[in-house]
Amino acid sequence: MARKRLGDILIESGMISEEQLKKALEEQKKSKLKLGDHLLQTGYITEQQLIETLEFQLGIPHVRLFRYRLDPSLSSIVPEEVARRNMLIPIKKEGNRLTIAMVDPMDYFAIDELRMSTGFAIEPVIATRDEVQRAINRIYSMQDSVKELMENINSASDVEEAEVMDEDSPIVRLVNQMFEQATQLRASDIHIDPQDDGVRIRYRIDGMLRTERVLPRHMHGILTARLKIMANLNIAERRVPQDGRMQLRIAYKEYDIRVSVLPTVFGEKMVMRLLDLTNVMMEIDQLGLTRRNLVAFREIIRKPNGIFLLTGPTGSGKSTTLYAVLHHLNREDVNIITVEDPVEYQLEGINQVQVNSAIGMTFASSLRSILRQDPDIIMIGEMRDTETAEIGIRAALTGHQVLSTLHTNDAISSVIRMSDMGIEPFLIASSVNGVMAQRLVRRICKECRDEYPVNEHEQAIFAQRGVKVEKLWRGKGCAACNLTGYRGRAALHEIFSLDDTMRRMIAERAPASELRRHAMKNGMILLLDDGLIKVTQGITTMEEVLRVCATE
Repeated sequence: MARKRLGDILIESGMISEEQLKKALEEQKKSKLKLGDHLLQTGYITEQQLIETLEFQLGIPHVRLFRYRLDPSLSSIVPEEVARRNMLIPIKKEGNRLTIAMVDPMDYFAIDELRMSTGFAIEPVIATRDEVQRAINRIYSMQDSVKELMENINSASDVEEAEVMDEDSPIVRLVNQMFEQATQLRASDIHIDPQDDGVRIRYRIDGMLRTERVLPRHMHGILTARLKIMANLNIAERRVPQDGRMQLRIAYKEYDIRVSVLPTVFGEKMVMRLLDLTNVMMEIDQLGLTRRNLVAFREIIRKPNGIFLLTGPTGSGKSTTLYAVLHHLNREDVNIITVEDPVEYQLEGINQVQVNSAIGMTFASSLRSILRQDPDIIMIGEMRDTETAEIGIRAALTGHQVLSTLHTNDAISSVIRMSDMGIEPFLIASSVNGVMAQRLVRRICKECRDEYPVNEHEQAIFAQRGVKVEKLWRGKGCAACNLTGYRGRAALHEIFSLDDTMRRMIAERAPASELRRHAMKNGMILLLDDGLIKVTQGITTMEEVLRVCATE
């Protein structure tokens, strides 16, 4: 096989230009990724385009592994470490030829390494990254660790600290494999759910929970003991909730993992939130705001004093947006102080304070001290009570820029919520610059996106807003999206900016319906309308938008 370079192949096929390749090669030096991975991550090409190009240009077959019957015995030929490091999987052995499915069939170093270590002639084929990861998990799965555990552990009383600390023990291998699988599937949370008939391990992927496997009931004790030790929690205490955190390096990435333990009738339920430390900072241009919303958003955060509020339920991406704003505002000549519970990401050049209610370090008490630290910008993790809100408003009125979050259903409701907390309407009117409500919807999978004619129900929703559409998009379901039709998430936004008329209406206690009417007259796009825009752009589906947004 002629050893062509990937960049040359992509230029020959017209996928990218020479200028794009030059720019990508410069950026690749900083990202330290392979060229193909960098091009995919930056969106120059899709994985399907890359596969089709290599298949056509090099004549390397493309296989769909989720339809392939894999032979577990081949795992003895290619070690798991080699398979995971090079993202490849052995799928067939014929005579002295070994067929290897690879994410990067142009990784000649990996092919040469396999040829020398196995003694076989290597026949590479192409497969998607997700399919290879799933195949690796199927062949080199948790089964060995589970089987070994079941042979050696018969009850929770068998838990010994030495065993859960031994890096070679089956429980340690099982937990490590669980974290590796979660990161490969892009899970944001891992749930360990003890039930009467077993222990369910569930992953939250793109906002939706799914059961990955069920372990025997008697393995619950040793599993929670191992996780508690990793998070520096008390393994002997099983009666009260506990919170901890740990840092792990998984597949060359650093993860900060928050751990929450809650006693239930069947034992301790554990939830672990995975935060990717290598993918923390987003620019505000990457938040998915429409052009009009982006202009309004920039206008609000540009103001040197006043409050900017983010609203939405738990898990709606508020923290990601807040950190993007902090990153945008972070300069050497400003003093930024945050008070958070918990501090999710540690930001360079920003002073972050961790709330600790057990010792009286609340949002309110922290804020009083922060105001004596000569801040320019203050970020309050959440306005939970009247005292915190009052201090935030006082800070805004005395020349500080304040960023915070509230739990409300839409942007306008934040005014009503603050009023319900006991804040005088004239203080809200004079301190708040703007509010942004946010929701997350699942993105249509790029690999299996397909057009379809609009049905009557969808047409009626668009017609109410004076929009006529003939076709929309949805995912058919493929291996890349685990047959769901969705991969990744996008944000919907609703931005409420306060002008002089709006401030007067708030001070005069105008009802929410009048505030909404005036805001829409001034160009505010409702969450539902922003969702419909993204439906017509092929980013998400009508079902997803209606799942997270209420229709009027």
